[in-house]
Amino acid sequence: MNSPAAAIRSEVHQLIQLQIQTFKQPASITSAELDEYHLRSKKIRTLYAELDRIGTQNVVGLQLQQAS
Repeated sequence: MNSPAAAIRSEVHQLIQLQIQTFKQPASITSAELDEYHLRSKKIRTLYAELDRIGTQNVVGLQLQQAS
């Protein structure tokens, strides 16, 4: 079973690939594509914040286990 962090990392990877593809286009991006780009950027930041939260919880959990 995949961990929540692994699923988030996979989603981030997919979103980043879309970001790269957007700027590899030979033509200028449209206004709609730029809006989508910004929405993906916000989603990526949100997902990284969630990864940080998960990592912090894991560290705190390990510290509590070691203390007991």
